[in-house]
Amino acid sequence: MVSDGGKLSARATKFSAKHKQYAELIESTARRFKLHPELLHAVIRAESNYDPKAVSPAGAVGLMQLTRATAERYKVINRRDPAENVRGGAQYLRYLLNRFSQNLQLALAGYNAGGSAVVKYGKQILPYPEILRYLWVEYAAMNR
Repeated sequence: MVSDGGKLSARATKFSAKHKQYAELIESTARRFKLHPELLHAVIRAESNYDPKAVSPAGAVGLMQLTRATAERYKVINRRDPAENVRGGAQYLRYLLNRFSQNLQLALAGYNAGGSAVVKYGKQILPYPEILRYLWVEYAAMNR
């Protein structure tokens, strides 16, 4: 067996601590919007790796990487506030699931690229490598 000098176990411990830090918030928000908590964890892991201060190159902010427009739509005042951010992201995800007849693949593609992009592409998964990677990460996390 090859040793990594403890790096893997250190990363797992760090991830576990981040996961636990927001677990109660994620559980209660998932119940409120009738979502699986694992789905919210998977989106947060893919979007920000549990960093509430994360900012994307496109300007999306927080745990669930809300854009300014999405935050305004769901009345999120402080995108850096974990509770507001997770609530807004969960509301958006619930909206997308309803819009795409509970099709998780389309909802996740919409979360990543925007719901209107999925509609413009004929309600199919867009063939962008970033979205395909994103979906793979989400499904892998949910099926562990």
